[in-house]
Amino acid sequence: MSTFGRTSVVFDLDGTLVDSEPNYFEASRALLADFTGREYTWADNEQYVGISSVETLALWRTEYGIEASAAELLADLDRRYLALARANTPVYPEMRKLVEHLHEAGVPMAVASGSSRAAIEAILVGTGLDAWLTTLVSAEEVPRGKPAPDVFLAAAELLGADPADCVVFEDAAPGALAARAAGMRCVAIPYVAAHASDEAFADADFLFPGGQAEFTAQAALDVLATEG
Repeated sequence: MSTFGRTSVVFDLDGTLVDSEPNYFEASRALLADFTGREYTWADNEQYVGISSVETLALWRTEYGIEASAAELLADLDRRYLALARANTPVYPEMRKLVEHLHEAGVPMAVASGSSRAAIEAILVGTGLDAWLTTLVSAEEVPRGKPAPDVFLAAAELLGADPADCVVFEDAAPGALAARAAGMRCVAIPYVAAHASDEAFADADFLFPGGQAEFTAQAALDVLATEG
């Protein structure tokens, strides 16, 4: 463990550990079709990558004039999403390697996500990542979602780690901003390739501009050993 010093690692879930965005897109598309009758495209969906489900639904209630309560919409979205997620949510292979290696090295790890706790738990169990990742925080459990630092600070507290000793792995600009606001270092792996030049990623301590296509567990371990 000495290779990594006092480093703790905090992972975003969707788009970082697992490729869940296609399932969220389909769940969102179906929900909006039922409640509004409006078309929802992948380009529309990209606007909300990295924003918590709670905050996304609040925006939709205003934008689309949906009368259903936020709680009702969240339950509806979760129901649709979990049916898809349980059927198929692929883990990025290099991310699985990284998590396994860090676990073996005794590095404290947590998941801090904008998804509901039910969704996080279902994904971790369904993919087997729950064998290594047992500390988790949902945006619904803190006052503010990303880009506010709340979920990351809560994760650090659960790990008993100083935020300055934490390294965040993130795929979206709001998460990169949240890591910075939390006083944590950030390894950015943009889910949306076009977002790699976003100013939010400019302050990342390490950026894989090609996203998961470029990311490797070994490169991440090298970064963490250097940071640690």
